[in-house]
Amino acid sequence: ASLLGSVLGGLWCDLRGPRPAAAAGVGLTVAGLVLSGLAGHFWVFTAGRAVTGLGGGFVIVAVYVVIGQAYPQKLQPVVFGWMAAAWVVPSLVGPLAAGLVAQYLSWRLVFYGVAPLVLAATLAVWPGIRRLGVRQGPAPGTEPAPGGRRRALRGLALSGGVLLAQWAAYGAAAGAGASLYVLAAAGAVLALAALPGLMPAGILRLRRGLPSVVLTRAAINVAFFGAEAFIPLMLVASHGMEPATAGLTLTAGALGWSIGSFLQAKAGRRRHRLLVLGPGLLAACLALLVPASGPQVPFWGLAAVWALAGLAMGLALSTTSVLILKLSAPAEQGRNSSSLQLADQLGGVVGTAGAGGLFRLLHHPGGAADSGVYAAIWLVLAAFAAAGLYTGLRSSPRRPEAATKEEIRSV
Repeated sequence: ASLLGSVLGGLWCDLRGPRPAAAAGVGLTVAGLVLSGLAGHFWVFTAGRAVTGLGGGFVIVAVYVVIGQAYPQKLQPVVFGWMAAAWVVPSLVGPLAAGLVAQYLSWRLVFYGVAPLVLAATLAVWPGIRRLGVRQGPAPGTEPAPGGRRRALRGLALSGGVLLAQWAAYGAAAGAGASLYVLAAAGAVLALAALPGLMPAGILRLRRGLPSVVLTRAAINVAFFGAEAFIPLMLVASHGMEPATAGLTLTAGALGWSIGSFLQAKAGRRRHRLLVLGPGLLAACLALLVPASGPQVPFWGLAAVWALAGLAMGLALSTTSVLILKLSAPAEQGRNSSSLQLADQLGGVVGTAGAGGLFRLLHHPGGAADSGVYAAIWLVLAAFAAAGLYTGLRSSPRRPEAATKEEIRSV
């Protein structure tokens, strides 16, 4: 649902400005939270999560467009740095708070309790959003209505294909019938067919500029989130650590991410270099996980490597957010921000699911040590980060090869 919301939110922002999309997104988010809290059946709970996801897709694209309209370009890197930092405290406090509320009070209060926070945050920023105004029609340079409808239909095909693939694959794995694998493949094909039309033109040809920025975002998300899903499992299953201790590695990554997000604000005009440095550092950290995962390496060594990986993500991810606004015409900020969010979401899904598939293929319960399995996962994901390094080199619209070589040397 968030995939569909990102596509529709981008269209709406380009046609009418960010205010309507933001208001609708907040309304859907709160409605979904309340519906999930009221649920007496699992399908109602799932529907509530879908409504919240749809609203979240609207909101995140609207936030990007608000930043593009409300802040001058020189301040946008700072704003995106603070946005990245805003993820850290909730990621540290939220799971613990939700677990305590669910354990000692009621799981329903987790959803009811978040709704007022969403409304309070919206009321805090709404006066500033109101000053941006509402467009009364398509802005200059915006595609005509039929093109917008085609994009909306592609968004529906993408989200529907992903839903079909997930549902059918889960049913087949649960023993509901091998024929469901055919449906899963059909869903994947439908999603892949719709995806290029939702991305900047030239993305399949690795065109310089916007397409390469979006591809870099997708590649580093595949690499980082695929590894992050398996680091705690490796520490618990292979090293015998307690889950809480193993989770500290993710905390180290979150802190490194925040530091990287603040550092990128100092990049100035040479911002494109961070899309070489970030993926390159991430690829090196994933390769270092192979020796750092050994039992002879102390836990703090692995945590330090993952903190550096988080630093790399903070440098690169916030930079892609800044560049997507810098390289977009005002009438296309919504659409291109939507493409960036799709790269975010699909990159995380592909990374986690791909690493899980590789683990299932190579892992043999009760067999020898799993160090070789994890090493294979780290190296495959490092290759994705290295691919992000290549597309990062192409993120600048400039073409002179001498400038690119000079950038490589300086990095």
